Parts: sequence; C-alpha cells; structure tokens
Amino acid sequence: MSGEPWIARASRWDVLRDGLRAYGLIAAMWMRSTMAYRVSFVMTALGNFAATGLDFVGILLMFSHVDSLGGYSFGEVAFLYGTSATAFGFADLLIGSMDRLGRRVRDGTLDSLLLRPVPILAQVAADRFALRRVGRVLQGSLVLVYALLVVDIEWTAVRVLMVPMMLVSGTAIFAAVFVAGGAFQFWAQDASEVQNSFTYGGTTLLQYPPTVFAKDLVRGVTFVVPLAFVNWMPALYVLGREAPLGLPRAVAFLPPVVAVGCCALAGVVWRLGLRSYRSTGN
Repeated sequence: MSGEPWIARASRWDVLRDGLRAYGLIAAMWMRSTMAYRVSFVMTALGNFAATGLDFVGILLMFSHVDSLGGYSFGEVAFLYGTSATAFGFADLLIGSMDRLGRRVRDGTLDSLLLRPVPILAQVAADRFALRRVGRVLQGSLVLVYALLVVDIEWTAVRVLMVPMMLVSGTAIFAAVFVAGGAFQFWAQDASEVQNSFTYGGTTLLQYPPTVFAKDLVRGVTFVVPLAFVNWMPALYVLGREAPLGLPRAVAFLPPVVAVGCCALAGVVWRLGLRSYRSTGN
C-alpha cells in the first residue's frame, strides 16, 4: 500500500482545500478532548510555559555576569530569542505532531490513514493536536514584547512590517523542516531525534547572535538548512546590525522567498517519502 491514488481524481486546489478542512476538523476534535479536562490543560500549558522559559532564564543568568554577548546587549538577544521562540512555537503548535510519524510507520497504523480520502499530511500534522503547546507561543511572545519595549530601535515603516513578516516566514520555514523531517522517517523509521536536532536545536541556535558561532556553522544554517532566515537576517536589519558573512542588507527581505522555497522542497520530499512507503502487512 503506498501513495494517495485518490489525488488523481481531484485538482490540487481541491486537495489543498480538503486537506485544510480535514486538518481543522481533526485539530478541533483533539481540542474538544483536551478542554474536557480544563484543569489538566491549564496545568500542562503552564508547565510547558515554565519549561520553555528555562532557556530564557539561562540567558538572564549569563547577562548577570556579562554586559554583552557576542557584542549584543541583553535587549537585542531578547529580541532574537523572542522572534525565534515565537515562530517555532507556532510551527510546533500547528505541525509538531510530525515526529510521531516514525512510530506509525513502524507499527503499521499509517495504513489506516491511507484508506481515508484525505491528504495524509493533514492527518499526520493534526494527529493528537496538543493545545498545551500554546504555552511556548505565549512565553516567546512575552519575551518579544519585552524586547521591543527595551531595545533602542530607529523604527521605520519597513522595520515595523519586518517583525510580523519574520514571524510568519519563520513559522513556515520551521514547518517545512518538520515536514521534511517527518518524510525522512519513511526511510529511517526512527529518526525523530534527527528531526528534533534541526527544529528544537535550530530554535535554540537562533536565540543567540550569529557572532558567537563559528562561521562554518553560520554558513550551514544560511546556505544548507536556511534557518538563518527565520530571524537572524531580518532581525539584524531591524536592530541596525550588519548581516552575517558579509552578505548584503537586502538578504533581510528574502525570508518570504526562502519560506516558499522550503515549503515547496518539503512538499517534494514528502511525496517521495510517501511513495516509497510499504505497508507492514498488519
């Protein structure tokens, strides 16, 4: 059993519409299930908020001993942290369940999803939709708001628009990494930790200025896995800083283009992975 044969009978726009509708219905089902135990939801959401906040506590502790980090002030690092954490938080909330795909491939439960006339990606992405992850979004957003209040930025219309642009583009880039990492599990079957190294590890990397990392690493997250376009490139423009690696300032406007490219590439990898899937026979 492999592929999605019903796609041939529908246009791509119909597939996209049906996929979004199915995603919404599945996510809503899991949210209703979650809200049936509201006290438990509040406690887990607060726990998620506190756990993710420990990363920022580490930054606070560092700045209790130093005045700057890689030439960046506390407010500037908080801005990097807030943009990275918020974008990743939205991606994790919307499509973070992709790391469960490997388990479904191993135990054969993916077969049941293939029988439904709904895109597999929508079903896997919404599987066990975890509303508690909103705690990560809230925590990152609060840090971002704080940073915007304390950092001395010479605001222009372009810089104002750059903030929501980097959040939307960053969310799309992280989502593409989630999808590509999930697709890799069709071959590896147990590669969730590899995926996490690029998603959870990537957001931790972007919370710090590029000046504290080796240039080879910065090149890797710029030209190989373009996580630098989540926040480094646009954020440094907002902060009035030079782009890393001596790149022109115009790269700050490329995140939407990079996001579209990443999503398109992730879609190709996903289709290749799905076509290579073979049922366990259970």
